[in-house]
Amino acid sequence: MPEPGRIPVICGPTGSGKTSLALRLAEDFPIEIISADSRQLIRHLDIGTAKPTPGEQERVRFHLIDLIEPGERFSSFQFIEAADAAVGDILVRRRLPVVVGGTGLYLRALIDGVVEMEADRPEIRERLEADMQRLGPEAMHRRLTGIDPQEAARVHPHNRVRLVRALEIYELTGTPKSKLTSSGAYKKSQYEYGAFCLMPDRAQLYRAIEARVDLMMRLGLLAEVDNLLGRGFGAALRRANVIGYDELLDYREGRCSLAEAVALIKQNSRRYAKRQITWFRHQLEGEYFPSGGSVLEAVRAALETRPRRR
Repeated sequence: MPEPGRIPVICGPTGSGKTSLALRLAEDFPIEIISADSRQLIRHLDIGTAKPTPGEQERVRFHLIDLIEPGERFSSFQFIEAADAAVGDILVRRRLPVVVGGTGLYLRALIDGVVEMEADRPEIRERLEADMQRLGPEAMHRRLTGIDPQEAARVHPHNRVRLVRALEIYELTGTPKSKLTSSGAYKKSQYEYGAFCLMPDRAQLYRAIEARVDLMMRLGLLAEVDNLLGRGFGAALRRANVIGYDELLDYREGRCSLAEAVALIKQNSRRYAKRQITWFRHQLEGEYFPSGGSVLEAVRAALETRPRRR
C-alpha cells in the first residue's frame, strides 16, 4: 500500500473505469480530479477521448483538460508544472486532489520525475530490463552504485523500477541522475504520489472497450469528426494521432467503410490497452487491483491522510 499522505493516482488501461471510480469517490470526499490523460488535454476532442461530460464536470471539478489545440505538444515537464499548480490550488481551497489517467509518460514523470531530453530510447530500457531479469536487483544495484552512489543510496536494492530508471537516465544522458537533479535538468513534482492501478481481467477489459466504442458512435463521434473537418482541423487531427479520429478520417477520405473504421477503432483500442498493461507492470511502482471495488476501498483509506510535499 502506498505510504500515508501520498496523493492518490488512480491509473490503469483505457476502458478500465478510472473516471467512474473517481466520480464515486466524489460522493464521499471533497475531491478534485487532475487528469493524466494526454488525449483529454486536447480541445475539441470530446467523445473519442472519453472526456468528462458537462454533467460530470458539474459534479466534480476537473483539471488539465482542454489545454492545447490538436497537434500541439505538451511535454512531461509541462505536465509536472501544470499538475503541481493544480494540486496547490486544490489544497489551498481545502479540497483533496486525486490524479486519474493512463498516460504512462505523464504518470512516470509525476511519480518519479523526468529528465529533459529530446528523445526516448526504448531499446535501452528493454536491455536494462533484460539485465534485471537475468542478473537480479542486487547486481543492478551494485551497477548503479558504481555509476551514481548518491542515487543508489536513495534506492532500495530490490526496487526494480527505480533501479532501471536510474540506470536508463545515465545511459540516455551520460550524467548520473543525482547530478541532473541538482542541475535542474531533472524535474520532479514537489508532492508525493502513490499509484493505485486498476488491472481487470483481459477479456472483461476488451468487452468494456468494445462496448465503449459502440457508445461513442451512438453519442456522435462521427459527427464530432465531421465538425472538426468542417472547421479546418483535418491536418491537426492527423498530427494528434488519437485512436477513433484517425480511423474515421480514413473513412471520410474513402480508405475504408464505416464498419471497417469502427472495427479498427476497437482493434487499435485493444492493442493500446495491451501496451498500457505491459507498461504498468514493468514501469510503474504501485499497488495493483483486479476490480474497481478493491481500488475504491484502498483510495478511500489513502484520502483519510493529508497529502504531503516531498
